[in-house]
Amino acid sequence: MYIHLGGEKIVSSAELVAIFDISIEKSSKISKQFVTYAQKNKQVVHISEEEPKSIVVTKQTVYYSPISSATLKKRAHQFFANA
Repeated sequence: MYIHLGGEKIVSSAELVAIFDISIEKSSKISKQFVTYAQKNKQVVHISEEEPKSIVVTKQTVYYSPISSATLKKRAHQFFANA
């Protein structure tokens, strides 16, 4: 199954590692370091020009999504509940 992250971006649920609220970037030093490392390795994608509300980590990429982490988690949970 696939999860819509916003804009035209859809990822396979098998690739999904974690979904975080955007506030974690400011409140967690290790999260900020992780995102900085991903940026240096060109693994960060901004899905939209809208203000990001969540960070979605997949096996290959870190996405900044304009959709709230709560909504994305519901979408992911629906997949796992039906699997």
